[in-house]
This record gives sequence, C-alpha cells and structure tokens, in this order.
Amino acid sequence: MLERPTTKEAWIARARATVPEGRAFINGHYVPALSGKTFDKISSMDGSVAGQVADCDASDVDAAVKAARTAFEDGRWRDKPATEKKRILLRFAELIKEHTDAIAVLETLDVGKVIGNSLAIDVPYCYACIQYYAELADKMYDEIAPMSPNDLVQVRKEPLGVIGAIVPWNYPLIIAAWKLGPALVAGNSVVLKPAEQSPFASLYLGQLAKEAGIPDGVLNIVPGFGEKTGKPLALHMDVDMIAFTGSTEVGKLMLKYAAESNIKRVALELGGKSAQIVMPDADLDKAAEAIAWSIYYNQGQTCHAGSRVLAHRSIKDALVAKIAAVAKAQIPQGHSFDPSAQMAAMVEQKQMERVLDYIAIGEKEGAKIALGGKRVMEETGGFYIEPTIFDNVKPDMRIAQEEIFGPVLAVIPFDTEEEAIRIANGTVFGLGGSVWTKDMNIAHRVSNAIRAGTVWVNCYDKSSPVTPFGGFKQSGFGRDRSPHAVDKYMDFKTIWTVYE
Repeated sequence: MLERPTTKEAWIARARATVPEGRAFINGHYVPALSGKTFDKISSMDGSVAGQVADCDASDVDAAVKAARTAFEDGRWRDKPATEKKRILLRFAELIKEHTDAIAVLETLDVGKVIGNSLAIDVPYCYACIQYYAELADKMYDEIAPMSPNDLVQVRKEPLGVIGAIVPWNYPLIIAAWKLGPALVAGNSVVLKPAEQSPFASLYLGQLAKEAGIPDGVLNIVPGFGEKTGKPLALHMDVDMIAFTGSTEVGKLMLKYAAESNIKRVALELGGKSAQIVMPDADLDKAAEAIAWSIYYNQGQTCHAGSRVLAHRSIKDALVAKIAAVAKAQIPQGHSFDPSAQMAAMVEQKQMERVLDYIAIGEKEGAKIALGGKRVMEETGGFYIEPTIFDNVKPDMRIAQEEIFGPVLAVIPFDTEEEAIRIANGTVFGLGGSVWTKDMNIAHRVSNAIRAGTVWVNCYDKSSPVTPFGGFKQSGFGRDRSPHAVDKYMDFKTIWTVYE
C-alpha cells in the first residue's frame, strides 16, 4: 500500500500518476461504449483533462439493463441467503475502506472538493453506509396479519427487480451508497448512472463489488450524459424503478419518463433552499460557525446547504460579522489537493458561471454583498469562487428563492417568530432547515412548523445512515438512509391461505 501523501505537491503527483478507469462496468467487466466514443473529463481544479470516459448511449444502457434483468431473474443474488448477502456486502464495505486513498483521489478529481474531505468524510461515509445495510440483511422480517385461526395471511416483501440509480456530481460516492446499500440488500439488481462530471469514483466501485463476491450483472455502472444515458435508463421498459438525486427540474422529467414508459416507481431527492432561523437568544458564536460550514462546505454544492439565514433583526448585523469571521479564519480556500484547504474548486466551469450569474442577479436586485462575491485563483486555470454573503435580502428575491448551488449565503431579517416561519416555508423547496435558540419551547414550535424533511435544532448537517433523508414539496419524495429506505426498493405481497 502506498504511503499517504502529506503535502499538496505529493497529492498532485499521486493524482497525476492515477489513470482513472472510464469504461462502463457491465455484467462484471469494464467495457468501452458500444459506439467506441469517449469524452474528456475536465479537472475543475486546473482545467486540465483528468481522463477519458465512455460516452455511453441507449445501446449501452440496454446492455446493462439486460445483464441486470438476467441476474435478477435467475436469482444469483436475489435468492442468496440473507447471511450470505450480509457477508458479501460487509466485504464490499471493507474493500472500500481498504482502498480509501485511491478512491479519495478519484473523488477529488471528480468533483474538485478538498482531498481532506474526500479522505475523512466521503469515502468513510460510503463504506459506513454499505456496512449499515449489510448488517440489516439478516434482520428484516416478513409479517403475519392478525386474522382468524383458520386464515394464515402472510405479508411478504419482495425485491422490485432492476433499479436504475441516477446520482449527482456533488457527493457521488455517498449518494451512490445511499442507493446501492438498500437496493442490494433488498435483493435487486442495479444499473448505476453517475453524473458525467463525476464518473471515476463510482466506476471504481465496480471492481470492488466483483472482488467482494457480488455476482456479475447485479451491479452495472454506465457513465455518460443525461440526455444520452440517463434518459434512456429512465425510459427503459425493463427498469422497475428509478432512484434519482439531482435538480428539481430533472426530477420532474423522471416522473414524465416513468409515465411515458412502464409506470416504473420513482423516488426523488431534489433541490433545496434550506432556512436557518436564528432567534435573538441564540448562541451566536455557535450558530455562526455552523452556518458558515453549512454553506461553504463542498463549495456550497450541497442539496440541503443552509443557504438562507433568517436572522432576528436585533442580532442580524452581529451574526453576519461572525459568519464572515468564521469563513476567513476557519475555511481557507486553496487547491483541491492542498491538505490545509477547506474550500476548493466548483465542479466545472459551467457551474462556476451559474453561481457568478446569481451573484450578479443578487446585486441587481438590491442585496448588499457583505463578503466575497468574486472568482478567485484564476491563475490556476481552475473554477474557484470565494465565500459570499448577501445581506439585507428580501424573501422574494431570486437569490432567496432559487437554488444557487454554490458558496452564496442570503441573510434575511425578521421581527417575529411567525414571520420567520412564513419566510422559511415560503419557497417551493422543503429539504432541510434549522432553528437556533436557547428556549426549547420555541425550538419545538418552530421545528414542527418548518415544512422540511430534516430540521436541526442548535446544530446543522448532523448525518447518519440510521436516519431517513429526503424532502417535502418540490424537494422530492421517498427517503434515502435508514431501514425506511429499503421498503421503497421492495414490493408487498399478501398471501392469504384458508385452512378448512
């Protein structure tokens, strides 16, 4: 095993020596796109070409689905004893852990996030999630309904079949694990479609799954662009479910494709515009630190990023100053392979330009930039934006309503608890939120009133495979994580037997 680098230069050398696998993984083997086409994966940290990726299309999707269907129907995975599934999935998790450094390099090449986070958070959370679902394998039971003594009514849970899992580029490893863990433990076969911006880490999982003993055809990974790869997967007549994480706009297309094809199941985890309500009695130092990390971690490219701060007017100015101070002191920006950096590059030039456009929109709307607002480190050739705070934002401004997906915080003042709740719920989204107060009566009232899938009290972004995650309203439906996630990959069958 290679010694872990400790400097930016050593990590860059490791990355340059890495030749990422860019071919599709179908039926247990890495294969080129049937067309022979590839596309360049551009590094967000310096604009260089990080590797070649198979430019898959509908024919490749069809090959992957056929492999998955064959594997499901012959029962090579579906019919394995629960203890055997558990053993194999635990080995899969262990292999991910053993390859932490190699996978972390690919995750940073994929997304541009700092190497320290890939090592300490993304890869460990991936294997912890797979491990969690592995441990569930022999702890899931069917049910017997309470009927008369002459009626035996079994309620069986059965796997759906072939799952199409489409994951985004911001946390490719973590969100892939959110889909793979419950889908596989339920006994399904999976076709995983990583985002075109972040294929390498997901593709690496294919060889580890095979080494762990997951049979050929049970896990297939097909890279490519949304229109050429994701759409055919969602429209495929032999896919039983699409589990999608991404934008609300594309999530609506998933519903459309399901209706146009075979009325396949759809589970959606979509965008967010999460509100953090800070009451006048809150611990401002603690709140400011959590708020800064919630919006600047991963360059703000997080679906539940705490992108709106609703601050009581009496403490707003002090809070803004403290958030800015945390950003400057605790979240240094630097090269993605710099171990001392806490904030790095946006995923691609297109996303950087989108965020800069929103910053210009915020200024035009009349909001005041209290911190940042500019592209930085242009000399590197990479796509970096400094931490940004907009003050005196009005609730109906676009920067307060639309998901920016970047390091841009909108601060909105309020005067009453009722007003704060109204503003917090005043978007089409409902993914996350928080309330900061020392008064537990206020904490319970406000957390109950916020229409969101997760509400934190005096903290933000606490996360575990044990708890369900998903949204209300146009942030989607269905839940990732926890035992609840397994049910969406299964169907319920009632078997009613009468004894004479």
